[in-house]
Amino acid sequence: MFYFYIFKCKDDSLYCGSCKNLANREKVHNSGKGSTYVRSRGGGKIVYSEKFRSWGKTLSREAEVKKWPRQKKIDLILKAKKFGDKSGCNYSSFSDGFL
Repeated sequence: MFYFYIFKCKDDSLYCGSCKNLANREKVHNSGKGSTYVRSRGGGKIVYSEKFRSWGKTLSREAEVKKWPRQKKIDLILKAKKFGDKSGCNYSSFSDGFL
């Protein structure tokens, strides 16, 4: 399986990415060996993900969401939180004051 994810950086910015293993990817980002963007913002955590069977579809979804304004990404995360497992997506709670 492949995953599209949204990563909330410590400065509250959002980063979109794709991977094969969510837990490992979060560890890599927080070890400073992930993307330059996340590294420069001190790490953070994955707050949203979607599962795909195809790497191509995963990358297409990443490209689509990367173009969205910040508020639309937040709305996506909050919608997944509201509907939980019914949406087919995973989420983590935001820290206080995130929004």
